[in-house]
Amino acid sequence: MAFGSYLKKLDWGLIIPACLLVCFGLVALYSVAVAKSDFGNFNKQIIFFVVGLVIMVAVSFFDYKILKNNSYLILILYGMCLLMLAGLHFFAPEIKGTRGWYKIGILSLDPIEPMKIVLVVLLAKYFSMRHVEMYKIRNIIFSGLYVLLPALLIFIKPDIGGVMVILSIWLGILLVSGIKIKHFLILGLCFVLVAGFAWGFLLKDYQKQRVTAFLFPYDYLGASWSQNQTKISIGSGQIFGEGLAKGSQVQYGFLPEPHTDFIFSVIAEEWGMVGVIFLFLVYGYLVWRVLKIAIQSQSNFPRLFASGFAIILTAQFFINIGMNLSFLPVVGIYLPFISYGGSGLIGNFVSLGILQSIKIRK
Repeated sequence: MAFGSYLKKLDWGLIIPACLLVCFGLVALYSVAVAKSDFGNFNKQIIFFVVGLVIMVAVSFFDYKILKNNSYLILILYGMCLLMLAGLHFFAPEIKGTRGWYKIGILSLDPIEPMKIVLVVLLAKYFSMRHVEMYKIRNIIFSGLYVLLPALLIFIKPDIGGVMVILSIWLGILLVSGIKIKHFLILGLCFVLVAGFAWGFLLKDYQKQRVTAFLFPYDYLGASWSQNQTKISIGSGQIFGEGLAKGSQVQYGFLPEPHTDFIFSVIAEEWGMVGVIFLFLVYGYLVWRVLKIAIQSQSNFPRLFASGFAIILTAQFFINIGMNLSFLPVVGIYLPFISYGGSGLIGNFVSLGILQSIKIRK
Protein backbone atom coordinates (compact mmCIF):
# COMPACT_ATOMS: atom_id res chain seq x y z
CA MET A 1 0.00 0.00 0.00
CA ALA A 2 1.32 3.45 -0.91
CA PHE A 3 2.18 5.68 2.04
CA GLY A 4 -0.23 8.37 0.83
CA SER A 5 -3.08 5.86 0.72
CA TYR A 6 -2.17 4.67 4.21
CA LEU A 7 -2.28 8.21 5.59
CA LYS A 8 -5.84 8.52 4.27
CA LYS A 9 -6.83 5.53 6.42
CA LEU A 10 -5.72 7.27 9.61
CA ASP A 11 -8.38 8.79 11.85
CA TRP A 12 -7.83 12.48 11.24
CA GLY A 13 -10.59 13.20 13.73
CA LEU A 14 -7.99 12.22 16.35
CA ILE A 15 -4.98 13.88 14.75
CA ILE A 16 -6.43 17.34 14.02
CA PRO A 17 -7.73 18.16 17.54
CA ALA A 18 -4.52 16.77 19.09
CA CYS A 19 -2.47 19.04 16.84
CA LEU A 20 -4.69 22.02 17.65
CA LEU A 21 -4.13 21.42 21.36
CA VAL A 22 -0.37 21.27 20.83
CA CYS A 23 -0.61 24.57 18.95
CA PHE A 24 -2.48 26.06 21.93
CA GLY A 25 0.44 25.01 24.08
CA LEU A 26 3.05 26.33 21.67
CA VAL A 27 1.42 29.77 21.60
CA ALA A 28 1.40 29.85 25.41
CA LEU A 29 5.03 28.64 25.54
CA TYR A 30 5.97 31.39 23.09
CA SER A 31 4.49 33.96 25.45
CA VAL A 32 6.42 32.46 28.38
CA ALA A 33 9.58 32.47 26.24
CA VAL A 34 9.14 36.18 25.49
CA ALA A 35 8.73 36.89 29.20
CA LYS A 36 11.90 34.98 30.11
CA SER A 37 13.85 35.84 26.93
CA ASP A 38 14.52 32.12 26.61
CA PHE A 39 13.08 30.13 23.70
CA GLY A 40 14.69 26.82 24.68
CA ASN A 41 11.50 25.11 25.89
CA PHE A 42 9.51 26.48 22.96
CA ASN A 43 11.97 25.11 20.42
CA LYS A 44 12.25 21.73 22.16
CA GLN A 45 8.45 21.40 22.29
CA ILE A 46 8.29 21.85 18.51
CA ILE A 47 10.80 19.03 18.14
CA PHE A 48 8.82 16.84 20.56
CA PHE A 49 5.70 17.56 18.51
CA VAL A 50 7.29 16.48 15.23
CA VAL A 51 8.83 13.38 16.83
CA GLY A 52 5.48 12.52 18.42
CA LEU A 53 3.67 12.69 15.08
CA VAL A 54 6.28 10.47 13.42
CA ILE A 55 6.09 7.93 16.26
CA MET A 56 2.28 7.95 16.12
CA VAL A 57 2.32 7.02 12.44
CA ALA A 58 5.04 4.41 13.03
CA VAL A 59 3.08 2.78 15.89
CA SER A 60 -0.06 2.70 13.75
CA PHE A 61 1.72 0.34 11.33
CA PHE A 62 1.93 -2.32 14.04
CA ASP A 63 -1.05 -4.55 14.67
CA TYR A 64 -2.43 -3.78 18.14
CA LYS A 65 -3.28 -7.49 18.49
CA ILE A 66 0.42 -8.04 19.23
CA LEU A 67 -0.29 -6.42 22.59
CA LYS A 68 -3.64 -8.12 22.96
CA ASN A 69 -2.30 -11.63 22.39
CA ASN A 70 1.13 -11.49 24.02
CA SER A 71 0.89 -11.55 27.81
CA TYR A 72 4.65 -12.00 28.23
CA LEU A 73 5.38 -8.85 26.24
CA ILE A 74 3.00 -6.85 28.41
CA LEU A 75 4.55 -8.20 31.62
CA ILE A 76 8.07 -7.45 30.35
CA LEU A 77 7.07 -3.85 29.55
CA TYR A 78 5.37 -3.57 32.95
CA GLY A 79 8.49 -4.86 34.71
CA MET A 80 10.72 -2.44 32.78
CA CYS A 81 8.50 0.49 33.80
CA LEU A 82 8.62 -0.62 37.45
CA LEU A 83 12.43 -0.78 37.29
CA MET A 84 12.57 2.72 35.80
CA LEU A 85 10.32 4.05 38.57
CA ALA A 86 12.42 2.34 41.23
CA GLY A 87 15.61 3.59 39.61
CA LEU A 88 14.55 7.20 40.09
CA HIS A 89 15.51 6.95 43.76
CA PHE A 90 19.09 5.99 42.85
CA PHE A 91 19.93 7.55 39.50
CA ALA A 92 17.70 10.62 39.03
CA PRO A 93 18.94 14.06 40.13
CA GLU A 94 17.06 15.70 42.99
CA ILE A 95 15.22 18.79 41.81
CA LYS A 96 13.11 20.83 44.25
CA GLY A 97 13.07 17.99 46.76
CA THR A 98 11.94 15.27 44.34
CA ARG A 99 13.59 12.74 42.04
CA GLY A 100 11.13 12.81 39.19
CA TRP A 101 13.07 12.56 35.95
CA TYR A 102 16.11 10.95 34.44
CA LYS A 103 18.45 13.49 32.89
CA ILE A 104 19.72 12.52 29.45
CA GLY A 105 21.85 15.42 28.24
CA ILE A 106 19.53 18.40 27.86
CA LEU A 107 16.47 16.15 27.89
CA SER A 108 14.50 14.58 30.74
CA LEU A 109 12.56 11.30 30.90
CA ASP A 110 9.60 10.86 33.22
CA PRO A 111 8.97 7.09 33.62
CA ILE A 112 5.41 7.71 34.80
CA GLU A 113 4.40 8.42 31.20
CA PRO A 114 5.27 4.98 29.73
CA MET A 115 3.85 3.38 32.89
CA LYS A 116 0.45 4.98 32.20
CA ILE A 117 0.34 3.47 28.71
CA VAL A 118 1.56 0.05 29.82
CA LEU A 119 -0.87 0.00 32.74
CA VAL A 120 -3.81 0.75 30.43
CA VAL A 121 -2.66 -2.06 28.11
CA LEU A 122 -2.20 -4.46 31.04
CA LEU A 123 -5.60 -3.71 32.61
CA ALA A 124 -7.31 -3.87 29.21
CA LYS A 125 -5.75 -7.31 28.69
CA TYR A 126 -6.61 -8.46 32.23
CA PHE A 127 -10.25 -7.43 32.19
CA SER A 128 -10.90 -8.41 28.58
CA MET A 129 -10.05 -11.99 29.60
CA ARG A 130 -12.28 -11.84 32.69
CA HIS A 131 -15.12 -9.64 31.53
CA VAL A 132 -17.83 -12.14 32.51
CA GLU A 133 -16.22 -12.67 35.93
CA MET A 134 -16.19 -9.08 37.14
CA TYR A 135 -18.53 -10.07 39.94
CA LYS A 136 -15.65 -11.97 41.57
CA ILE A 137 -13.86 -9.81 44.11
CA ARG A 138 -10.56 -11.60 43.51
CA ASN A 139 -10.31 -10.11 40.02
CA ILE A 140 -10.61 -6.62 41.49
CA ILE A 141 -7.96 -7.42 44.11
CA PHE A 142 -5.48 -8.92 41.64
CA SER A 143 -5.90 -6.00 39.24
CA GLY A 144 -5.37 -3.67 42.18
CA LEU A 145 -2.02 -5.30 42.90
CA TYR A 146 -0.84 -4.39 39.40
CA VAL A 147 -1.77 -0.79 40.18
CA LEU A 148 -0.46 -0.79 43.75
CA LEU A 149 3.19 -1.42 42.84
CA PRO A 150 3.64 1.61 40.53
CA ALA A 151 1.40 3.73 42.79
CA LEU A 152 3.70 3.08 45.77
CA LEU A 153 6.83 3.86 43.76
CA ILE A 154 5.24 7.08 42.48
CA PHE A 155 4.02 8.02 45.97
CA ILE A 156 7.50 7.83 47.49
CA LYS A 157 8.89 9.78 44.51
CA PRO A 158 6.97 11.84 45.86
CA ASP A 159 4.23 12.61 43.31
CA ILE A 160 0.67 12.69 44.64
CA GLY A 161 -0.70 13.86 41.29
CA GLY A 162 0.82 10.86 39.52
CA VAL A 163 -0.78 8.53 42.06
CA MET A 164 -4.16 10.18 41.47
CA VAL A 165 -3.91 9.58 37.71
CA ILE A 166 -2.80 5.94 38.16
CA LEU A 167 -5.71 5.26 40.50
CA SER A 168 -8.11 7.05 38.12
CA ILE A 169 -7.07 4.67 35.35
CA TRP A 170 -7.82 1.65 37.54
CA LEU A 171 -11.16 2.91 38.84
CA GLY A 172 -12.27 4.09 35.41
CA ILE A 173 -11.50 0.77 33.73
CA LEU A 174 -13.21 -1.07 36.60
CA LEU A 175 -16.37 0.97 35.96
CA VAL A 176 -16.23 0.38 32.21
CA SER A 177 -15.65 -3.34 32.81
CA GLY A 178 -18.81 -3.61 34.89
CA ILE A 179 -17.82 -3.61 38.56
CA LYS A 180 -20.71 -4.05 41.01
CA ILE A 181 -21.87 -0.92 42.80
CA LYS A 182 -21.33 -2.46 46.23
CA HIS A 183 -17.75 -3.35 45.34
CA PHE A 184 -17.17 0.19 44.08
CA LEU A 185 -18.54 1.66 47.33
CA ILE A 186 -16.26 -0.63 49.34
CA LEU A 187 -13.30 0.61 47.29
CA GLY A 188 -14.39 4.19 47.96
CA LEU A 189 -14.43 3.51 51.71
CA CYS A 190 -10.97 1.94 51.48
CA PHE A 191 -9.64 5.02 49.69
CA VAL A 192 -11.03 7.27 52.41
CA LEU A 193 -9.34 5.17 55.10
CA VAL A 194 -6.03 5.07 53.21
CA ALA A 195 -6.18 8.83 52.60
CA GLY A 196 -6.72 9.41 56.31
CA PHE A 197 -3.78 7.16 57.18
CA ALA A 198 -1.58 8.88 54.59
CA TRP A 199 -2.47 12.31 55.98
CA GLY A 200 -1.59 11.25 59.50
CA PHE A 201 1.58 9.26 58.87
CA LEU A 202 2.88 9.45 55.29
CA LEU A 203 2.45 12.91 53.76
CA LYS A 204 5.26 15.40 54.21
CA ASP A 205 4.65 18.84 55.66
CA TYR A 206 4.86 20.65 52.31
CA GLN A 207 2.29 18.23 50.82
CA LYS A 208 -0.10 18.89 53.69
CA GLN A 209 0.55 22.59 53.25
CA ARG A 210 -0.69 22.43 49.66
CA VAL A 211 -4.00 20.99 50.86
CA THR A 212 -4.42 23.48 53.71
CA ALA A 213 -3.48 26.32 51.35
CA PHE A 214 -6.24 25.12 49.01
CA LEU A 215 -8.80 25.00 51.85
CA PHE A 216 -7.64 28.25 53.50
CA PRO A 217 -6.08 30.42 50.75
CA TYR A 218 -5.11 33.33 52.97
CA ASP A 219 -1.32 33.00 53.08
CA TYR A 220 -0.98 35.31 50.09
CA LEU A 221 2.82 35.54 50.14
CA GLY A 222 3.40 31.94 51.17
CA ALA A 223 1.67 28.62 50.51
CA SER A 224 -1.33 30.23 48.78
CA TRP A 225 0.80 32.29 46.39
CA SER A 226 0.51 29.97 43.39
CA GLN A 227 -3.25 29.56 43.33
CA ASN A 228 -3.93 33.19 44.13
CA GLN A 229 -1.76 34.23 41.18
CA THR A 230 -3.57 31.82 38.86
CA LYS A 231 -6.92 33.30 39.86
CA ILE A 232 -5.63 36.81 39.15
CA SER A 233 -4.26 35.63 35.80
CA ILE A 234 -7.49 33.91 34.73
CA GLY A 235 -9.62 36.84 35.87
CA SER A 236 -7.44 39.31 33.98
CA GLY A 237 -8.27 37.62 30.68
CA GLN A 238 -11.97 38.56 30.86
CA ILE A 239 -13.74 37.84 27.54
CA PHE A 240 -11.15 38.39 24.80
CA GLY A 241 -7.88 38.25 26.72
CA GLU A 242 -4.99 40.66 26.99
CA GLY A 243 -3.31 39.49 23.78
CA LEU A 244 -0.34 37.35 22.81
CA ALA A 245 2.67 37.96 25.07
CA LYS A 246 0.78 40.78 26.78
CA GLY A 247 -0.49 39.00 29.90
CA SER A 248 0.83 40.96 32.88
CA GLN A 249 0.99 37.96 35.23
CA VAL A 250 3.10 36.04 32.72
CA GLN A 251 5.28 38.85 31.44
CA TYR A 252 6.16 40.17 34.91
CA GLY A 253 6.88 36.72 36.32
CA PHE A 254 4.08 36.51 38.90
CA LEU A 255 2.62 33.26 37.54
CA PRO A 256 4.55 30.20 38.79
CA GLU A 257 5.37 27.29 36.46
CA PRO A 258 3.59 28.91 33.48
CA HIS A 259 4.99 26.34 31.04
CA THR A 260 3.68 23.23 32.85
CA ASP A 261 1.22 23.18 35.77
CA PHE A 262 -0.32 26.60 35.11
CA ILE A 263 -0.18 26.90 31.35
CA PHE A 264 -4.01 27.03 31.32
CA SER A 265 -3.79 30.32 33.23
CA VAL A 266 -1.51 31.69 30.50
CA ILE A 267 -4.09 30.78 27.85
CA ALA A 268 -6.96 32.21 29.90
CA GLU A 269 -5.14 35.50 30.54
CA GLU A 270 -4.07 36.08 26.95
CA TRP A 271 -6.99 34.52 25.05
CA GLY A 272 -9.78 35.22 27.51
CA MET A 273 -13.05 33.35 27.86
CA VAL A 274 -13.31 32.95 24.08
CA GLY A 275 -10.01 31.10 23.95
CA VAL A 276 -10.90 28.96 26.96
CA ILE A 277 -14.24 27.91 25.47
CA PHE A 278 -12.55 27.00 22.19
CA LEU A 279 -9.94 25.01 24.13
CA PHE A 280 -12.67 23.12 25.99
CA LEU A 281 -14.50 22.35 22.74
CA VAL A 282 -11.36 20.99 21.04
CA TYR A 283 -10.45 18.92 24.08
CA GLY A 284 -13.98 17.57 24.39
CA TYR A 285 -14.01 16.66 20.71
CA LEU A 286 -10.73 14.75 21.07
CA VAL A 287 -12.05 12.76 24.03
CA TRP A 288 -15.24 12.05 22.10
CA ARG A 289 -13.26 10.69 19.14
CA VAL A 290 -11.33 8.42 21.49
CA LEU A 291 -14.56 7.19 23.07
CA LYS A 292 -16.07 6.68 19.62
CA ILE A 293 -13.32 4.16 18.88
CA ALA A 294 -14.17 2.43 22.16
CA ILE A 295 -17.88 2.31 21.29
CA GLN A 296 -17.28 0.99 17.78
CA SER A 297 -14.74 -1.67 18.83
CA GLN A 298 -15.87 -5.25 18.30
CA SER A 299 -13.96 -6.77 21.24
CA ASN A 300 -13.17 -5.88 24.83
CA PHE A 301 -9.41 -5.22 24.61
CA PRO A 302 -9.56 -2.27 22.17
CA ARG A 303 -12.69 -1.00 23.90
CA LEU A 304 -10.97 -0.98 27.29
CA PHE A 305 -7.72 0.50 25.94
CA ALA A 306 -9.54 3.39 24.27
CA SER A 307 -11.62 3.93 27.41
CA GLY A 308 -8.46 3.91 29.52
CA PHE A 309 -6.79 6.57 27.38
CA ALA A 310 -9.94 8.70 27.51
CA ILE A 311 -9.83 8.34 31.31
CA ILE A 312 -6.21 9.58 31.37
CA LEU A 313 -7.06 12.62 29.25
CA THR A 314 -10.18 13.44 31.24
CA ALA A 315 -8.60 12.92 34.68
CA GLN A 316 -5.55 15.04 33.91
CA PHE A 317 -7.67 17.73 32.25
CA PHE A 318 -10.00 18.15 35.21
CA ILE A 319 -7.23 17.92 37.82
CA ASN A 320 -5.08 20.48 36.01
CA ILE A 321 -7.97 22.88 35.36
CA GLY A 322 -9.12 22.37 38.95
CA MET A 323 -5.65 23.36 40.18
CA ASN A 324 -5.70 26.49 38.04
CA LEU A 325 -9.19 27.48 39.19
CA SER A 326 -8.38 26.66 42.86
CA PHE A 327 -11.03 23.94 42.90
CA LEU A 328 -8.32 21.40 43.74
CA PRO A 329 -4.96 21.59 45.56
CA VAL A 330 -1.78 21.87 43.52
CA VAL A 331 -0.55 18.33 42.85
CA GLY A 332 1.69 18.80 39.82
CA ILE A 333 -0.44 17.46 36.96
CA TYR A 334 0.32 18.74 33.46
CA LEU A 335 -2.30 19.51 30.80
CA PRO A 336 -2.07 16.79 28.09
CA PHE A 337 -0.90 17.95 24.64
CA ILE A 338 -0.59 21.51 25.95
CA SER A 339 1.92 21.71 28.80
CA TYR A 340 5.64 21.60 28.05
CA GLY A 341 7.26 18.17 28.30
CA GLY A 342 8.55 15.60 25.84
CA SER A 343 7.75 12.50 27.90
CA GLY A 344 4.08 13.38 28.22
CA LEU A 345 3.61 14.67 24.67
CA ILE A 346 5.34 11.75 22.97
CA GLY A 347 3.61 9.28 25.32
CA ASN A 348 0.21 10.66 24.33
CA PHE A 349 1.07 10.38 20.64
CA VAL A 350 2.13 6.75 21.22
CA SER A 351 -1.35 6.12 22.64
CA LEU A 352 -2.89 7.83 19.61
CA GLY A 353 -0.79 5.53 17.43
CA ILE A 354 -2.25 2.47 19.16
CA LEU A 355 -5.73 3.92 18.67
CA GLN A 356 -4.97 4.43 14.98
CA SER A 357 -3.95 0.77 14.75
CA ILE A 358 -7.23 -0.22 16.41
CA LYS A 359 -9.26 2.01 14.07
CA ILE A 360 -7.53 0.69 10.93
CA ARG A 361 -7.82 -2.98 11.93
CA LYS A 362 -11.18 -3.07 13.69
